[in-house]
Amino acid sequence: MDPRREGVRSALFELGFDEVRFASLGEAPSGGLRAWLANGYQGEMAWMERTESKRTDPRQVLSGARSAILLGVNYWSGPRGEEKGPRWARYSLYEDYHETVKAGLARAGGELERLLGLGSGDYRYYVDTGPVLEREWSARAGLGFIGKNAMLISRRHGNWLFLAAILVRADFEPDPPVKAKAAGRGGIGLLCGKCTRCMDACPTQAFAGPGIVDSRRCVSYQTIENKGIIPRELRAGIGDRIYGCDTCLEVCPWNRFAREGRRMLLAARSRVAEAPLEEILSLTQEGFAVLFKGTAIKRVKWVGLLRNACVVAGNRRDGRHLPALRLLAAHASPVVRAHAVWAIRRLEGGAALAVPEGERDRQVIEEYTAAL
Repeated sequence: MDPRREGVRSALFELGFDEVRFASLGEAPSGGLRAWLANGYQGEMAWMERTESKRTDPRQVLSGARSAILLGVNYWSGPRGEEKGPRWARYSLYEDYHETVKAGLARAGGELERLLGLGSGDYRYYVDTGPVLEREWSARAGLGFIGKNAMLISRRHGNWLFLAAILVRADFEPDPPVKAKAAGRGGIGLLCGKCTRCMDACPTQAFAGPGIVDSRRCVSYQTIENKGIIPRELRAGIGDRIYGCDTCLEVCPWNRFAREGRRMLLAARSRVAEAPLEEILSLTQEGFAVLFKGTAIKRVKWVGLLRNACVVAGNRRDGRHLPALRLLAAHASPVVRAHAVWAIRRLEGGAALAVPEGERDRQVIEEYTAAL
């Protein structure tokens, strides 16, 4: 056993990381990523293409890097109660994990300097923002295995881990990967068996195969990454999901082992989960900035959230939302207008739009028709 490795593991666990694993760096498997990009499954996420070579060779990210420390932070908060408001991805109900986990990574860097005598230039850390294949390296280090839902699944934490990575110019004895009992089993779905619950439950049929997500059909992509029009054929499948989607995570049987995390590097934001749809539909830009300050939700911006709220309102078919939707049908943003008109038509059963007559309203309808 590598005593340096265990010393680092212990120190980083004390900082709040729930999993600390080690991998020796070599060129990461790239065939899956290249095929995924070649099929256009990245949608408009052009940065995935631009950073492909770095993602498949960490030494292009940090020259001389020899090891990776893979870290997991458990964000499971227990079963959800009855939700009256729109549904938010679990991770978004905390202060932005990019910032809170990053603060832990900065302290982890200090521990590496103290324990190993490294300089600040001898390591580089990322939490879901850099050109690092965290899931693949985490699977290689035994933090979990990649399931048919394309997520890293932990036998201890289920599907509920934020992943982070530290690239280091130091050698550590690597941790072994998860192994299957059945000989010859490996790769995607290592411990999934015949289960396909995640793929079957996807509300927009976004899986092109086991472990292969077509982002263009994914609710998370459409409600967060897509900054424009959400394809009409996907809107009903979005249901009441206003930001992200946990469906393929929630149905996984491995979650039966999940326990609430220590959350030393997380801070809950319950006010977000409590916000009713009526409030979201009526948010001003200033109100958006106040309610979502410091959360990951801010990245979708005010217009994007109003667009998503219109889709949720259209799917709920609750006439109480019509006044707010009629106001949004005259919004300054053509994206918001288009989705508000769609929602109004859903609520009114395809009847004529219940918005004031006038040239502006004819323009809204024309934009809506042209966009879709």
